[in-house]
Amino acid sequence: MQLYEIRQCEAEECQFRFPVAAGDPAGARCPHCGTATALVATPQAGGAPSLPTAPRFTRLALLLDNIRSLYNVGAIMRTADGAGITHLHLGGITAPPTHPRLAKTALGAESALPWTQHRNSVQAVRQLKSEGYVVWVLEEGETAVNLFTTALSAAANQPILLVIGNEKVGVDPAIQQSADCTFALPMSGVKNSLNVAVAFGIAIYQIQFS
Repeated sequence: MQLYEIRQCEAEECQFRFPVAAGDPAGARCPHCGTATALVATPQAGGAPSLPTAPRFTRLALLLDNIRSLYNVGAIMRTADGAGITHLHLGGITAPPTHPRLAKTALGAESALPWTQHRNSVQAVRQLKSEGYVVWVLEEGETAVNLFTTALSAAANQPILLVIGNEKVGVDPAIQQSADCTFALPMSGVKNSLNVAVAFGIAIYQIQFS
């Protein structure tokens, strides 16, 4: 595991403080003013979390419906792994875990989760529903209910498919029409939506650990 240290500029008028990989010569000089720096702290390597880690739903799969950004796909994969997603379904233009640029944000999660690629997300949802999946969609709309005030329930051991959609157009309308429930996140600012990876992170932890 890469070790890091915190260094601080020794110039009284600067005192720029920043992290750097241990032993990296770039840490010897302040990137702001060029003055020599001093080692002021050594962060402890993160260990296993001490919080309970059992997710609420143990058969929860995720469908990424035409997510275009590799950054978002990678970030979602990392969050999905941490939240107990059991299978990834990748629809349309969504890049698969084998894409070389996903590793930068997925950080190993791209090889940790089983996955299936689908050319057509609508057909994938119909097939999974025929296999007994309950379909949940994360999307704004007239039929959406507030995720934070809705009681989540599913039959014991019943598989669930959570669907999140394209950054510009959202989840395909045909998928929304066939969903068993549509959830939305409350918004109180001037914007009416969040980045898809951020929204997924909030939603999946509310679903699995609240």
